Amino acid sequence: RDESGQWREQQQQRGGPFIRSGAEFGAFQTPIGLREISCFQFVARGESGLYAMISLHFKVKHMKKIIIAIDGFSSCGKSTMAKELAKEIGYIYVDTGAMYRSVTLFALRAGLFDADGNIQREELRDRMHDIDISFRLNPDTKRPETFLNGENVEREIRSMEVSERVSPIAAVDFVRAALVAQQQRMGREKGLVMDGRDIGTAVFPQAELKIFVTATAEVRAQRRFDELQEKGMPACYDEILRNVQERDYIDSHREVSPLRKAADAIELDNSHLTLAQQQEWLRQRYLEAVGSV
Repeated sequence: RDESGQWREQQQQRGGPFIRSGAEFGAFQTPIGLREISCFQFVARGESGLYAMISLHFKVKHMKKIIIAIDGFSSCGKSTMAKELAKEIGYIYVDTGAMYRSVTLFALRAGLFDADGNIQREELRDRMHDIDISFRLNPDTKRPETFLNGENVEREIRSMEVSERVSPIAAVDFVRAALVAQQQRMGREKGLVMDGRDIGTAVFPQAELKIFVTATAEVRAQRRFDELQEKGMPACYDEILRNVQERDYIDSHREVSPLRKAADAIELDNSHLTLAQQQEWLRQRYLEAVGSV
């Protein structure tokens, strides 16, 4: 928008699209500088000659950064919605579930579960210093991937073997203490979207926007089943449903930071929402939150 308040049109340049996401720039640069706007609309012409009105939401220079905490049950799509929002507004995204899954994968590889599936706690405690978890941006997908001791384990940590063990690992007090401390360090500068089980209650109780996501166990199991099939990984719906129900119970009843909705969290039941509807709902909650700080 120029100084007179009129929208300026941007046209697609020959040879390729010019539309880029706010996450790639951090703040949207225009020929007339940065503006305190939440939405920039313009007309773009595609190769077919058809015109479409596109709305892009940008994190602009003068908009105050906040912390966005997204909690909820397993397989609710928290990570998907958190990743998309972070990419759209130029925030850092942290998948805390991937961190606990990485510790679980390490424990499995190190043989730290006995024959009955119990964790060898003291051995794990002694090995915690051997665990280094980091996130790196995939240059092709523009999304962060999880690395365990320098190895990309994004695929391995999503396996059913890890899913069946992650809740007990996440309930171990010294594991949570170590990972929560790391997560809190990540949020010192704000401008962060983090999802998990206790982000709004234990990690960032001061977060400006807290979302609690839920859906029926059957819907979540079907989503997980479809996800694994798409990745070419073995999947059994009944086994996944049982795992979802067991994780719900363990997560809600553990002694350390049990899963619960924060008193000031906004609840979202996405059982019957499309991804587009879910993202639009979340986008509006973000705009409301930054408009009130």
